[in-house]
Amino acid sequence: MEKVSIVKCDSYDYQLVEGKIFECLDNINEIKDKVKRDSKVLIKANLLRKNSPDDAITTHPAVVEAIVRYFQKLGCTVLVGDSPGGPFTEKSLRAVYRATGMFEVQERTGCELNFDISYNEVKNDKAKMLKNMKIVKAFDEVDYVVSAAKLKTHAMMTYTGAVKNLYGTIPGVTKAEYHFKMNNIDNFANALVDICEYVSPDLSIIDGVEGMEGDGPSSGDKRFVGLILASKNPYALDTVASKLIGITPLSIPTLKVAKNRKIFSGEIKDVEFIGLNPDEIDIEPFKLPSSMNVNFIGGRVPKFLENWILNNFRPSPVFDYDICVSCGVCAENCPPKAIDMSNGRPEVDLKRCIRCFCCHELCPKKAIDIKKHIIHERIFNRR
Repeated sequence: MEKVSIVKCDSYDYQLVEGKIFECLDNINEIKDKVKRDSKVLIKANLLRKNSPDDAITTHPAVVEAIVRYFQKLGCTVLVGDSPGGPFTEKSLRAVYRATGMFEVQERTGCELNFDISYNEVKNDKAKMLKNMKIVKAFDEVDYVVSAAKLKTHAMMTYTGAVKNLYGTIPGVTKAEYHFKMNNIDNFANALVDICEYVSPDLSIIDGVEGMEGDGPSSGDKRFVGLILASKNPYALDTVASKLIGITPLSIPTLKVAKNRKIFSGEIKDVEFIGLNPDEIDIEPFKLPSSMNVNFIGGRVPKFLENWILNNFRPSPVFDYDICVSCGVCAENCPPKAIDMSNGRPEVDLKRCIRCFCCHELCPKKAIDIKKHIIHERIFNRR
């Protein structure tokens, strides 16, 4: 049985958050037993892009600060970092850290922020897709890694939590390269599990005080949830968190892959709850992304029709030129280079588009919608 700790937290008032984080982590006794004094801990926050904490896109600084202080009280040196979307440079990191409140966390706690943009090329013998991969060097040079994720839906992967958060250990534009090479959901889910298995986080935490539903991870709607969750096992944590927000865990590609690879069952029955029990929690199910099951049909129609349906009726990115400022972020970060800016505004070649929705995810103006064909809508169940 894998332990998952759940506590209520009704706001981002720092004193409240610190007490709740300490309670949540103290519930997992093995953490204090494992962590040694004078060790170095890297907190991998979800810092997708330079957004205000109020946007519910990134891990809230109050949560990050409380985690920092928890490990400092255990005698550890703490480093906070991520590889956000787009170029991985010191300048871009500074912009993201400033917008997301990480500089204030550093000032208040004395922790370090990672500015080392170098990476290691590593072998991952147990991997299915990424037997050789690049990983941000800092994650290879600490004693413990803590995944501090945000509770959100995801346009490509349905849900993003502890496992998906670790994609931010891959440096900069290499993430786009992996998206392009593994451009269907099953392959990409296997790659995410490969990364999770290599990084093997010592602890995973989900900031669920406020989450995001709908077209997450950046263009959805903010939802108050009022929870903080933690576990040593990121798959168990995602199983519980997704179940709480009304998503069948094994409909999430990463959890399905983990079950197929005999890593974790994806079943609530294999989880021991500490603190709150899910039976005590009543959350209106999250709205799912417009792109739900965009690249996967999974036996709902005859096999010979699958590719034809996917090619003709998949959701696609649509640009709102009244909002778009032609900044080019979408084109710069498009893995298959399917977006053309030669006419002064983005235009997508849908024959080349792989429906990863990186453009939608990284657009700073939320100028990209996901258009869903009515036939696709009727084929797929919304929940």
